[in-house]
Amino acid sequence: MTVIQNMQRFSTAILQRSQLGRDFSGLRIFRLPLMKKAPAACSITIYTFFLFFILFVAAAFISFFCFSSRFIFLVNNSERKAVPISENHRKTPRPIVVPLNCSARNLTQTCPGNYPTTFDTDLAWKPVCPDYFRWIHEDLKPWKTTGISRDMVERAKRSAHFRLVIVKGKVYIEKYKKSIQTRDVFTIWGILQLLRRYPGKLLDLELTFDCNDRPVIRSGDHRGPNSTSPPPLFRYCGDRWTLDVVFPDWSFWGWPEINMKPWGNLLKDLKEGNNRTKWMEREPYAYWKGNPLVAETRRDLLTCNVSDVQDWNARLFVQDWMLESQQGYKQSDVSNQCTHRYKIYIEGWAWSVSEKYILACDSVTLMVKPRYYDFFMRSLQPVHHYWPIKDNDKCRSIKFAVDWGNSHKQKAKFTWLMPLIYF
Repeated sequence: MTVIQNMQRFSTAILQRSQLGRDFSGLRIFRLPLMKKAPAACSITIYTFFLFFILFVAAAFISFFCFSSRFIFLVNNSERKAVPISENHRKTPRPIVVPLNCSARNLTQTCPGNYPTTFDTDLAWKPVCPDYFRWIHEDLKPWKTTGISRDMVERAKRSAHFRLVIVKGKVYIEKYKKSIQTRDVFTIWGILQLLRRYPGKLLDLELTFDCNDRPVIRSGDHRGPNSTSPPPLFRYCGDRWTLDVVFPDWSFWGWPEINMKPWGNLLKDLKEGNNRTKWMEREPYAYWKGNPLVAETRRDLLTCNVSDVQDWNARLFVQDWMLESQQGYKQSDVSNQCTHRYKIYIEGWAWSVSEKYILACDSVTLMVKPRYYDFFMRSLQPVHHYWPIKDNDKCRSIKFAVDWGNSHKQKAKFTWLMPLIYF
């Protein structure tokens, strides 16, 4: 029996014995749809959106692939050891030079016009697309038979912050309203990097983007014979009741308002933080630090904190961003927060950008039952990539998970190992 089969049996047994499977079995976000062949009459607009997603998501998460590129875990390896990749298979693509010099002394410069117009692919490097790429088909399914019309795009303007058009490799922006902080700026910056990284690969397209947290295109408003087709509106997260098209969030390219580095740079810091304290040497508790004011569920989580009366195996801390900004963000560096065996992920006003930072720690992720999903979350499996926590019984659920993990350390290690293999 392979390691993967063992993990699947282990996951099923834990869910059944802890009765967590009943709470999580109804979530659509954890069921991956089967790939179906699209009809020949599928609109060229859908194809363009699909190609855009493939390239963009690949660029957004390329650092995650590199994070675990040194080792490959073979499913038929009975000893469950990491097997080094041979030199013949360790070949990586040639580095792509992006000739952009953003000198702080020259703020009036314009982008040079000598960028390459074609992309020379390295045929020897053929990566396999991650499972979460399949959700692109699911997100674009509402327009599979109808295509996307001009009227649909115009109706998406009602809640959008900006419209983005790509024509012959150039980006044109029309802003409708100001977004929260600089979310729109860094989202657009990510798309510009995509164009520079893959010149000539993006077809002409047009999209509208909403930079707020919660999805707004309700699927119930677009059902029935007399209903209109939903507008294609992009945003950072979705849920089972809406049709918003999910897109990587702005913080992958930086969040300067809270001193958060771009994902590629931050991932290097997280790797160094992981190496400072190995899993067995970490504090045997569940750690969370964040802003509880944005959601009732987070305020409820704080009742699980250690006290003179009760210890639920949780160590919870309030993040005061105003104070952090005054003190130079010395207590909010996520690379210094990989010090506990378990880390809690809990949603805020919607999904939370902290999810990727928590998963990147070599800790068991305890995920409070979520409502929202981002672009890769729907492919994560409970007790395989994370340990599910009941939303209506957080304290006892956390205590059970930590007690079980500390009593079964070798098995618990597989739960934090799987996100690294997954990404």
